[in-house]
Amino acid sequence: MANPDSTLPVPASAASPLSAKKENVVPASSKIKELTESRQELLNRIQSLKTDLQSWRYKLDGQVKVYRDELSDLKKSLNVEVEQLRSEFQELKTTLQQQQEDVTNSLRNLGLQDASEETKEAEDVKPDNNEEDTAQDLPKDNGKDTEE
Repeated sequence: MANPDSTLPVPASAASPLSAKKENVVPASSKIKELTESRQELLNRIQSLKTDLQSWRYKLDGQVKVYRDELSDLKKSLNVEVEQLRSEFQELKTTLQQQQEDVTNSLRNLGLQDASEETKEAEDVKPDNNEEDTAQDLPKDNGKDTEE
C-alpha cells in the first residue's frame, strides 16, 4: 500500500509557514533595532533633562541663598533703625516731660511771686487809719448825680 502522505500534494500554506517565519524575523529584528535606538535616545534625553534639572536646582538654590542673605541683612538693618527710633522717641519723651515740669514750675513760681508781690504792694499802699481803707474800697463819685 502506498503512503497516503506521499501521494497527497503539500498545501502551499504548510510550506509557507517556514518562509513566513523568516519574513517575520527580518522585520522583527529591524523593529527591535529601531526600538533599541529609540530607547537609547529616550535614555539620553532623560539624562540630559536630569542634568538640566540639577543645574537649574543648583542655580535656584544659589539665588535663594543670596535672597535669604539679603533679607537677613535688611532685617538686621531695620531692627537697628527701629531701635534708634525707639531711643530717639524715648529721649524726646523725656525732654518733653522735663520741659513740661519746667513750665509747670515756672508757672507756679510766677503765681507765687505775683501773689507775694501783690501782698507786698498792698501792705505798702495801705494807710494806717481805717477811714482811708473804706474810702479806697468805695467807688469814686465823679460829681454827677445819678438820681434824676
